Amino acid sequence: MTEKEIRELRQRQRPDRTNITAVRGCYVSDSREILSTFRQSLGLMSEEDRESYLGVFRKVLSGTVEKNLIDVIFRTQQVADSAEHRLLMRLRDSQLNDDEAVGQLFDTIIASLTLDTGYLILLAAERYDVPRRAKDGAGLDGGDEVFPYILCAVCPVKPGRQTLSYAAEDKAFHIRSAGYVAGLPEVGFLFPAFDGRRTNLYDCLYYSRSAQNNHPELIEALFHIEPPVPAGEQKQTFDALLSQTLESECSLGVVQSVQSDLRERISVHKETHTDEPLTVSRSEVAGTLAACGVSEEKLAAFNVKFDQSFGESAALSPRNLIDAKKFQLKTPDVIIQVNPDRSDLVQTRVLGGVKYILICADEGVEAGGVSIQIEQN
Repeated sequence: MTEKEIRELRQRQRPDRTNITAVRGCYVSDSREILSTFRQSLGLMSEEDRESYLGVFRKVLSGTVEKNLIDVIFRTQQVADSAEHRLLMRLRDSQLNDDEAVGQLFDTIIASLTLDTGYLILLAAERYDVPRRAKDGAGLDGGDEVFPYILCAVCPVKPGRQTLSYAAEDKAFHIRSAGYVAGLPEVGFLFPAFDGRRTNLYDCLYYSRSAQNNHPELIEALFHIEPPVPAGEQKQTFDALLSQTLESECSLGVVQSVQSDLRERISVHKETHTDEPLTVSRSEVAGTLAACGVSEEKLAAFNVKFDQSFGESAALSPRNLIDAKKFQLKTPDVIIQVNPDRSDLVQTRVLGGVKYILICADEGVEAGGVSIQIEQN
């Protein structure tokens, strides 16, 4: 799914736009005991409650694609005949009115998901009459595409903060607990995918609040696929891969070139406003390394290790491999942070047998917030 398609569905989660009629929920204790299940009509809720529930589902459709929002792709055999896909289809086709299917989904999540607290599972279903884009781009025409889908959100539940509240009965303020409060979703998913603004039963959009932990145990339990490597782990793996395979040839210049290339890809993708997701392949990174003069032996080692780490023909998001907003150099005692567009100001040298990091500092130098002058020796 593209960012534009995700945004289109996210905008549906508004009281004046949504066709969602009810929300189904399951409150689970930290010991995985079901404390309550419920079904609430959106139409009978207060305006504040309605907005809060829809806000949770908007969050499941928020974040960075390939980092917080991951495309889960089913195998053809799964779509043709598998228990996990049949369950999702039952939920979608019944618009969550199949109590047995809803209970089975709750049980699957409870049996697999590990959180530090109790949590609330929320489900919603909607049939979206997809408008057709006008040819002149000026507006929307009526369309004949209907997109039925379900949304799931899992929100951690924690004790609310105690506050000093006014008690009218004795005209005084007292410490009172806010009870238990559901937080923002930790994980969630949309099924099926809204791909090309049409139904794609082969895909599911999975949401994870954390880029470091996408709860692979839940992905495997719900979809029976190999969980994708979390975005944070992708960066750590990529960094280690460069260092370990290039060894002595992993110089500052090589790292600067790789990061500069990835940063340029991110910038161009943003400027062109393309709907296609931004990815980079092993061969493209290897091409940058070759242009830096990395030897054939080290390139071969990089290629083998890349495939072992990410899989053959893997296409990774450059946003997961670098921090596009900063360039950092680090020693055990010093951290240097550089504007990524000016990493050329930094060099490494060996002077008198001692290794140094050199920074061009012609003007505007401050130490502890104080402007200083650099003395000539």
